[in-house]
Amino acid sequence: MAELPNLEFVHPLKLFDIAKKEKRLLYTSAPMVRYSKLAFRQTVFEYGTDLCWTPMILAKEFNRNRFARDSDFTISTAGPQAPTIVQFGANVPQELARASSLVAPFCSGVDLNCGCPQSWACAETLGAALMERRELVRDMVVETREQLRRDGWGVGLEADIDNPKGRSVSVKIRVHKDLRKTIDFITTVLGPDANTRNIDFLTIHPRTRSTPSSTPINLDALELLTSTFGTRVPILLSGDVFALHALPFPTTHSAPTFTTTNTKEKSTPLPLTLPHLSGLMSARALLRNPALYAGASSCPWSAVDTFLSRAARAPLPLKLVLHHLSEMCGPALGPDGSGGGGGGEGATVDKSALLSKKERAAMMACGNMIDLVDFLDERRREAGEHGWQQPDPG
Repeated sequence: MAELPNLEFVHPLKLFDIAKKEKRLLYTSAPMVRYSKLAFRQTVFEYGTDLCWTPMILAKEFNRNRFARDSDFTISTAGPQAPTIVQFGANVPQELARASSLVAPFCSGVDLNCGCPQSWACAETLGAALMERRELVRDMVVETREQLRRDGWGVGLEADIDNPKGRSVSVKIRVHKDLRKTIDFITTVLGPDANTRNIDFLTIHPRTRSTPSSTPINLDALELLTSTFGTRVPILLSGDVFALHALPFPTTHSAPTFTTTNTKEKSTPLPLTLPHLSGLMSARALLRNPALYAGASSCPWSAVDTFLSRAARAPLPLKLVLHHLSEMCGPALGPDGSGGGGGGEGATVDKSALLSKKERAAMMACGNMIDLVDFLDERRREAGEHGWQQPDPG
């Protein structure tokens, strides 16, 4: 992959700093297998997401296989860049460091997956299995920082926030049943020096490896870990982020109101009843409603238009496009007993949908993009909506 000199990337820590100054949480999109591709990342970025993740990429295959590099990681060379973190699955320091070196010219930072609970990943000592190998995780992030430094990238944490070559190294984790092990893990990965650290920021999914997603996140664990480490390292919450007005912890400020006139406008300040929490990461709910962080109660038709436009420029397999649209045209996920656990006390999520279940099934039968656009236009005319419109590419 040849370096593209005209690409500009913002340092993730600068985004944390901007959000803090705006008295809100940082809004991020989770790494989702198959779904966190370029077109989707561009769509959520248009609707208020500050920082996006790629799907987890296996570092070993990425290093050795040109076809894996071509298929697993795609960027845009035109228009504003959605700040992107490339997430890797790895268990060898040199593999993570080499893969990070390959993608550093094309992203804002790299992330090590220590949270994937799938059995195949854990059998390969990847994902959540690494929660039992804290020294190995430390060695991987240290080796990666050293490799990036040797390559000429800025890995000086806050000192490189404004450096055009500044890059971040981060880790996404789950928690242990015994939280003392999680504290030991984070302490080891951060390093012994209280004035510096081995990672730029940390994402915590407050469920154990065996906890199903239908079970609410462990708020006690989140409070303990953010209060213990949140003053030393920025922390993102992953899990049960279904809507800004229905977060899984008590809130004191109102959520933003969605408007179609300015999708990039940031929200009014959100609460910090967890004062050392720095940001939010959403997965399934953002897949259903890409405008979640813009304050939309459910997916608007304009987000469908944006996704179709982005998918036309950064093509995806038709089946994947259909799956995205089936998610977006269905009811939002949320804490009403049918969409998963979590949510603030008494909070509910709008369950209206752009298409009925029968209409979504009919949409899945479309055999090409032309039929798909025609189908959506017909449904919108029946609903009194305007037909498909290409969004402003700027």
